[in-house]
Amino acid sequence: MSKTKSAARRPVITAEDDRIDLPEPWRRRPWIPVLIAAIVVATVLGGGLAVGQALKTPAPTALDGCRTSTQIAPHQFLGPQPICITTGRTYQATVNTTQGQVVIKLYPEIAPVTVNNFIVLALHGYYNGMPWMTQDWEVQSGDPNGDGRGGPGYTLPNEPNTSPSWGIGAVGMARPAGGPINGSQFFIQRAAWPGQGPTFVYNRFGTVVQGIDKAELLTSPSDQIISISIQVG
Repeated sequence: MSKTKSAARRPVITAEDDRIDLPEPWRRRPWIPVLIAAIVVATVLGGGLAVGQALKTPAPTALDGCRTSTQIAPHQFLGPQPICITTGRTYQATVNTTQGQVVIKLYPEIAPVTVNNFIVLALHGYYNGMPWMTQDWEVQSGDPNGDGRGGPGYTLPNEPNTSPSWGIGAVGMARPAGGPINGSQFFIQRAAWPGQGPTFVYNRFGTVVQGIDKAELLTSPSDQIISISIQVG
């Protein structure tokens, strides 16, 4: 005859058993665990800061003072980027893509706010890893959402100009029809603008001077921006 098994009983944990068995030196110096915890937290935070620093592009000496506005989330800022470029200098951006380098001459004399904004974001790694969105006549990047609607949390003012004109190699900022100019999305014209050309201000702030053939090869969603470096003359 088999015996009925009784339910297994769990051992009762007393307050005495629940005590953490700390080493004797720690019991005499209760601040030691607190110090160790603080060191661990500092190490973790420092590691995160190191990763953030690693995303930055080495800046020319002339741009050492370039800082971002207050960042509140990844790719999001409280407001526009502080001005750090100076008149009398020439600026050039080398966009390293998965198809090769695209070199852009920037125009601070006609679009100073836009050029400054692009330089600050580029130096701080904002564009690194972002995909390209492509159409037959243009390629566009700078959207942290990847759907054409994202931005850095602020918009840019209109900076209209009549020269240079739009054409293959022209670089401008994106905007929805009738809406404000996006704070980070930029595009490169690689064929004739459809229809009668632009009907809004798109802050023409640069021209591709080398690598337009690489821009023509960019496709969505496989191609990305690897990094952007800035040169100052």
